[in-house]
Amino acid sequence: MSADGPRRRVPARVGSSDGVQVAVHELGGDGPVLLVGHATGFHGRCYLPMAASLAERYRCVAFDYRGHGDTPMPSGVAVSWERYGDDATAVARAVSAATGAPLVAFGHSMGGACLLMAARREPELFERLVLFEPIVFPPGGVRDPEAGPSPLIAGARRRRASFPTLEEAIANYAAKPPLGAFTPAALDAYVRFGFRRGDDGQFHLCCDPEVEAATFEAGSEHRTWDALEEIEVPVLVVAGRVDADQPSAIAAAVAERLPRGRYLEVPEIDHFGPMVRPDLVAAIVAGAHG
Repeated sequence: MSADGPRRRVPARVGSSDGVQVAVHELGGDGPVLLVGHATGFHGRCYLPMAASLAERYRCVAFDYRGHGDTPMPSGVAVSWERYGDDATAVARAVSAATGAPLVAFGHSMGGACLLMAARREPELFERLVLFEPIVFPPGGVRDPEAGPSPLIAGARRRRASFPTLEEAIANYAAKPPLGAFTPAALDAYVRFGFRRGDDGQFHLCCDPEVEAATFEAGSEHRTWDALEEIEVPVLVVAGRVDADQPSAIAAAVAERLPRGRYLEVPEIDHFGPMVRPDLVAAIVAGAHG
């Protein structure tokens, strides 16, 4: 029994476009639901440490976008942020229907952009959004065109995707940035729920490096920026340290364009704040910081 009455089950799978069945995960906690949308290349259970810090305030429910975590990428379908938006909308609709209430939602990076898409399409699903450096770029993006493609694209394609054991994967990522800065619990969650064992006995990334790279490449193609003024849901846009050519550089402008947007800058963290300082980000979500 929760503080709000009988605990209502949420579906473990939710149907989205292209026949995708989106995986939904209970992260624990009690109270109203907090729906969690993850960043590119991650998965919903990466936010288990943040959920632990919110356990007395929220029942956290996360999901895996197509091509990430336990949600397969449909065969023959190109990467599209609008389709990621379909996944966010479908899950929000299903979870809100199951619990009988509009949702508070937290979105990190890509997850923030896709929750904005969902809030534009079906605003009645949401009570409010907390978005950590959402990927919502103005026309032309934030990078100097002469600087070439984002290094994130090449970095994703170089990412080592297979390891003999999960322990070796953890040790490998712990030794270098950016994952080396994650809390041990956040890194453990990223690896243990972000790899699956193949027929060859090796552990392979659930999010194929090519899917991650293609997602980064397509990040400036969705036109959510042009729709921000239509989104009436209350939104807190959070940025870590503001750096040029990074999502943090545009976060304040995203908040300004939203009719009910607010902006909070937390310079002691960076784009990976939810994994580096899950306690601090949890306090922001709960309204105890800023």
